[in-house]
Amino acid sequence: MAHDEDPDTTRREFGEVVNMTAAELERWLETDESQSVGQKDGDGESTGHAAGRRIVELLRTKKSDLTDDDLAHMRKVHGYVARHLAQQPGKEDVETSRWRYSLMNWGHDPLKES
Repeated sequence: MAHDEDPDTTRREFGEVVNMTAAELERWLETDESQSVGQKDGDGESTGHAAGRRIVELLRTKKSDLTDDDLAHMRKVHGYVARHLAQQPGKEDVETSRWRYSLMNWGHDPLKES
């Protein structure tokens, strides 16, 4: 493996931060709210939206079929969600906040019970 991280640890940490199912995330990514947040690339898709599509694929991939690249993306997702959660805005309007929408693009709904 290209990275020192243990694959079991990577999968566990990914599973701890991704609390949306593949189907929930797929439905979310189709919404205007999902597409309204994040930095857009040359194709007009945000980094988080593209990451969300990749997360859907990862959630549907068997553990034994995960590649080093998949595991690297899982570590990236864990790091992003952990950093973004630390930036939580005031409680007043979290439900419709860009903060929540961005996290949901990365597979984490902060309002969903864990």
